[in-house]
Amino acid sequence: MSAPTPFTRTDAVGHYIQGEIVAGSSGRAQAVYNPSTGAVAREVVLATQGEVEAAIASAKAAFPKWADTPAVRRARILNNFLALLNEHRDELAAMITAEHGKVFTDAQGEVTRGIEIVEFACGIPQLMKGDYTEQVSTGIDNWTMRQALGVVAGITPFNFPVMVPCWMFPVAIACGNTFVLKPSERDPSPSLFMAELLKKAGLPDGVFNVVQGDKLAVDTLLNHPDVKAVSFVGSTPIAQYIYETGAHHGKRVQALGGAKNHMVVMPDADVDQVVDALIGAAYGSAGERCMAISVAVFVGDEIADKVVPKVAERARQLKIKDGMNLDAEMGPIVTAQARDRIEGYIAVGVEEGAELVVDGRGFRPAGLENGFWTGGTLFDRVTPEMRIYKEEIFGPVLGCVRVATFAEAVDLINAHEFGNGVACYTSDGNTAREFSRRIQVGMVGINVPIPVPMAWHGFGGWKKSLFGDMHAYGEEGVRFYTKQKSIMQRWPASIGKGAEFVMPTAK
Repeated sequence: MSAPTPFTRTDAVGHYIQGEIVAGSSGRAQAVYNPSTGAVAREVVLATQGEVEAAIASAKAAFPKWADTPAVRRARILNNFLALLNEHRDELAAMITAEHGKVFTDAQGEVTRGIEIVEFACGIPQLMKGDYTEQVSTGIDNWTMRQALGVVAGITPFNFPVMVPCWMFPVAIACGNTFVLKPSERDPSPSLFMAELLKKAGLPDGVFNVVQGDKLAVDTLLNHPDVKAVSFVGSTPIAQYIYETGAHHGKRVQALGGAKNHMVVMPDADVDQVVDALIGAAYGSAGERCMAISVAVFVGDEIADKVVPKVAERARQLKIKDGMNLDAEMGPIVTAQARDRIEGYIAVGVEEGAELVVDGRGFRPAGLENGFWTGGTLFDRVTPEMRIYKEEIFGPVLGCVRVATFAEAVDLINAHEFGNGVACYTSDGNTAREFSRRIQVGMVGINVPIPVPMAWHGFGGWKKSLFGDMHAYGEEGVRFYTKQKSIMQRWPASIGKGAEFVMPTAK
């Protein structure tokens, strides 16, 4: 692979409304940093209520014609967008690395996972098909159809500025809705680039809009009567707020929250495979993934004593550097505040009595000392009462818990308030089967450390990791962005004479 071209734009990041870049008029702006250097790279303007309402109005005006466009024609536009995404995938990945900090190869993987959702959405003519039953009763046929909701909105997090929006808008607009995206203000550039690609693909103006902003923008979307559904991915307190506020205003809401993902390591697991899995899943993307493994649960001291020293050795050797280096394994943290919060949790873990095996605090690569850096951290002998076990740290911190039995491991995980993702490493088929059936978590991996479902299956956790009834993307995404209509029909020649005063039944 040749060295990637860094993303170096310095102009302010604005909105995208009615097919045009809008500079913004609020007078409010927020710095967008290069996490590797700590320098301000550009600013993002924060929307006024009026600008958010203008985006909603643009989407509302575009909806009737777009919803009436045959699904196959909507799919053709998405196919054009798909081709453009493939053509510009490295540019998008460079934007992600520049503003989020994750390493370029990881950013490429993020873009690829977003592309897979677009590929799925291109099948919308098949996905929107209803059911038909002839002669449900004498002379009566019954069928169902799915129709778009109207204007829908997506509020997305900083850790996946391409993939998570792609969980939402390709499926939503494929179904005939129009869309308003509120991306994270920490890494806003990819959203505008995708908007420009959509226009180049032939998407009519107003179908896709972007508003940069903060809580004011979020609350405007949640309160506005013309927004029919809201999708959100982020922390649990905000997810609960989004869900409750949106539902209070009569909206369909899908709000994915936080996580504390465990990986159970059985005594029969392959040690080297476990070490590889923990290193990648705990420290990849600096742990800033909602599916990152943050807790290893060892069933028995024997397997723990084999794995923990090897993980510690690898954690000390992590290649932590600017993400545009192709051999980098881990980049910086997204902001200084996020780094300080992570290192604050490490201090709490020490105070609570966990064994600090590897301390990542204070790591600063030569020449980039002002960046937002921390190293990989490893704790052993963590207990369920500790904050570093109970709370989501969202950084490169792995805690190791030791239990005596498989049943104790399952009970430990099931008792946690989060239920997003979980993994189990074992060579025993019965253990794998029992784990899959008994664990109270939405996404399960057997010898798979990060079990993010593929595009046609759908993503979502249980318990406080998901507020709402439907998972993101896949067929559940199609159901979320549509409403079902059932039609019963008969013709005059089959209608008998006389009024009927009893409940209709099949005859």
